[in-house]
Formats: sequence, C-alpha cells, structure tokens
Amino acid sequence: MATYAIGDVQGCLASLRRLIDLLRFDPGSDRLWFVGDLVNRGPDSLGVLRLIKHLGSSARVVLGNHDLFLLAVAEGFARLRPKDTIHDVLTATDRDELLTWLRRQPLHHHDGEYLMVHAGLLPQWTVTDTVHFAQAVETVLAEPDYRTVLQRLFHDPIPEWSPSLTGIDRLASIVRVLTRLRTCTPTGAMSDFSGTPDKTPAGFLPWFDISNRLSTDTTIITGHWAALGLRLTFNHVAIDSGCVWGKQLTAVRLEDRTVFQVEYADR
Repeated sequence: MATYAIGDVQGCLASLRRLIDLLRFDPGSDRLWFVGDLVNRGPDSLGVLRLIKHLGSSARVVLGNHDLFLLAVAEGFARLRPKDTIHDVLTATDRDELLTWLRRQPLHHHDGEYLMVHAGLLPQWTVTDTVHFAQAVETVLAEPDYRTVLQRLFHDPIPEWSPSLTGIDRLASIVRVLTRLRTCTPTGAMSDFSGTPDKTPAGFLPWFDISNRLSTDTTIITGHWAALGLRLTFNHVAIDSGCVWGKQLTAVRLEDRTVFQVEYADR
C-alpha cells in the first residue's frame, strides 16, 4: 500500500492520467491525496472531477481556491473571468451531482503525522487549531445554508484572522488562510503576493519560514504556490509544480518521499 500526494491538477486531465499510470496506481491498496485546485485554467475540469469522484474511497481531496470559485460561480456569487475554463462543468448533465460532491469535500485532511491543506497555516495556528477551524467551515458547507459561506467569500474584503472574529466573517477568514496563504508577517497578517519566495515583500515571509510557527511538529502538505514549486523538508511537502503553466504535475509517495513527475500533456 502506498499513499501519493498530488499537486494542483487544475483541469489537466491528460497530465493526471499520465501521472496515475506512472504511479502504477492500485485502487485496491493505494491512496491518492489531492491538494486542491482540481479545476480551472486547464482544458478539462469536467473530466478531472469525474475521474477523481469515480476513485471513491481511494482518493482524498481538500478544497482549493479554484474549487470554491467554481462553487460560487455555479450559485451566481462570482463571475467568470476571461482565463477561467470551468464552462464544461457548469453545462454538464451531471453538474449538480459533481458540485454537490465537490462542496462536501473538506478543507483539511489529517492523518497521523500529516496534515494536508491547500495553501498553508498561520504561524499562531497549531494543528489542533487548524483541524477545529476547518471543521467549522466544512460543517456549514455540507448543510443546506452553505450558500452563506460562498457568498461571503466573494463579496467584500475578507478580514484578517483574529480569534475574536465571529459568525460568517470568522468562517470566511479561515477559508482565506487555508486556501490562499503564501506569505504573512510573524503576527499573521497576510499578503496577496504570488511570486517567487526570493521576492517576498518586505515585512513578510513565506508562512513556512516563520520561526515561531506552532505547527512545526507535523508535516504539512500544500499546493497553491506554483512559483514556489516542489519543496520537500522534514515538515513540509509543497507540490504545486505549475502543471497548468506548462510545467510538471507532481506526486510524492509519502512513505519514502519518492517524487514522481510528468510533463504537461494537455496541449
């Protein structure tokens, strides 16, 4: 049995199929952990959703910002932009089934020594905190009033995280951290920076480089930051290697940290 963490697929179905073939994936014994952003910017978001949903219990998924954007567009809370490529999902005959399945995926997956989230953790969050915060959002997204969260995520600026936040602002701030964080201050103020780590704005640091962060006792698995690329340390596995930008789609076998990559194949 092997567990493979897979980076941001973003609608790159041909690349994903090649990677799964490379892994010699056995759905009876192996597990695939998807770090979020299954959809958008690539050519076949619909095919990716169908494939991963079909994997059933052999796949674990956490939601990324593009996945939440798809859900918000479907509900009329966000508008498509010129670079978005999720029209195929929105017009599919099985649209409602796929979107319901996607909405019920978690924001985190915690298994033993590993915690998988799409983007990162604030320095003042412990793993226990993060699991608790994520579960609060997941509960609402799975309930009939899930639209309240999606609407808040795409209307008005989302406040910086503070323990004093309550209600829908608290949930939206949690989602912002888990799906958009790249750099922040030691006190947890986030920036919108998305470039390479060496060009991080003054006063900010990559979230994983903040020396006093409270999650160093667990290996955090993330995607989201294509400009960072593949990064493997004793307590961080970063696997967005920019497939949708014409680079590689990456999997890491967690048992021994072996890296598997395929070149972009969705031309």
